[in-house]
Amino acid sequence: MQLPAELVNKYNKQAPRYTSYPTVPLWENNLDTSEWNELVKKAFQDFGQKEGISIYIHLPFCESLCTYCGCNKRITKNNGVKDPYIQALLAEWNNYKSVFTGKPKIAGIHLGGGTPTFFEPSYLHHLISSILDGAEVTANAEFSFEGHPNNTTFEHLKTLNDLGFDRVSYGIQDFDVQVQTAIHRIQPFKKVKYATDSARILGYTSINYDLIYGLPHQTMETMGDTFSKVYELRPDRIAFYSYAHLPSAFPAQKSFEKSLPSETEKSELYEFGRSLLVKMGYVEIGMDHFALPNDPLTLAKNNGSLHRNFMGYTTLPSKILIGLGASSISDVYYAYAQNEKNIGKYESLVTQDTFAIQKGHIQTKLDIIVGKVIQNLICRKQARIPQEVSERLSDDQLTTLKDMEKDGLLSINRVEIYVSELGMKVIRNICSQFDLRLAENQSKKALFSKTI
Repeated sequence: MQLPAELVNKYNKQAPRYTSYPTVPLWENNLDTSEWNELVKKAFQDFGQKEGISIYIHLPFCESLCTYCGCNKRITKNNGVKDPYIQALLAEWNNYKSVFTGKPKIAGIHLGGGTPTFFEPSYLHHLISSILDGAEVTANAEFSFEGHPNNTTFEHLKTLNDLGFDRVSYGIQDFDVQVQTAIHRIQPFKKVKYATDSARILGYTSINYDLIYGLPHQTMETMGDTFSKVYELRPDRIAFYSYAHLPSAFPAQKSFEKSLPSETEKSELYEFGRSLLVKMGYVEIGMDHFALPNDPLTLAKNNGSLHRNFMGYTTLPSKILIGLGASSISDVYYAYAQNEKNIGKYESLVTQDTFAIQKGHIQTKLDIIVGKVIQNLICRKQARIPQEVSERLSDDQLTTLKDMEKDGLLSINRVEIYVSELGMKVIRNICSQFDLRLAENQSKKALFSKTI
């Protein structure tokens, strides 16, 4: 079901992606290090031993700049940055272990970036083996990493697989050479095939491709060719992201903005790509994500156990996500904290036996209630609307929700809301109507990308 052009124009507005509530720009920044210590300890006691903890590790270095990228990264070919950063990551982990009131039980590890495979396998082995030393790994733990097809070697894959990693995500974006040239991300099909085949040979159970629509020079023809190549390699999961054009924050994006598709063309590219994925046998999980029918994400969607956090959709139930590394975000249910983005400052702080928190937010009872509503909408397409939320919705929010109902995006009554298949295409817009903090800070909308 395609979103009509008039609804594309109507709903293509700026809104958060809701990997958290409140979203980072709306945090109160009312957290200090001592409070963080106590809240981490409380979360570990309440949830850590039962559910385990997930760990996100940010490895920010890249050898060259991909001009579309909005990640926190440092472009360098200097090998001298590697040792100090690994040492800082382990120092930060030790800081957390000193707060935990027992042996950490690890439910998941994800290496993100930047480019994690900027580091040779020996560095990654030292990092992960040191974290696992003295920790327990849950029976259903998921270990994954992001790999660049151009520099992910067989040895990278084997080293991490030996440590328990069986999931890898490759940033493909697009296979068309003109598109790759514009975004400065040239990676031949043979490189992607080699990285994919190598992972399968070693026994990786899940391979994900990141693809982006709305990039410069993309057309139906080029996208069709990209997806035919994807079909040939048939990854287990696909993240089909909307390109977020924010040149004020990421100036390199200005280099190709005259070649971007229009909003209507971008919507058509998404619908075309989505239709191809469905024909190829993929199931739409939710916002941006697709998986094969027997994939754990699909099964979690079907049985109602799907979750969403700062890493996107996940099957892990853990309420504790510890972020290690510059700019990493931690979520311990009772509070959020983001690390210092400057790599030098981050390294200096964590090696002084303290946390490198740059900003944070202590959750209120209402924040947790609203967050559950938004989580249910994104993961389950329906939600109960608690009185604490409904009585705080503004006239504008209520009017917009009723208007969305007339447009066939949802059905709503005083206590429940159900999102239609058409409504899932603008789920960020729907969620934003329950975002009480955004309603109070309308000026912050400019910080988010458009929804289509």
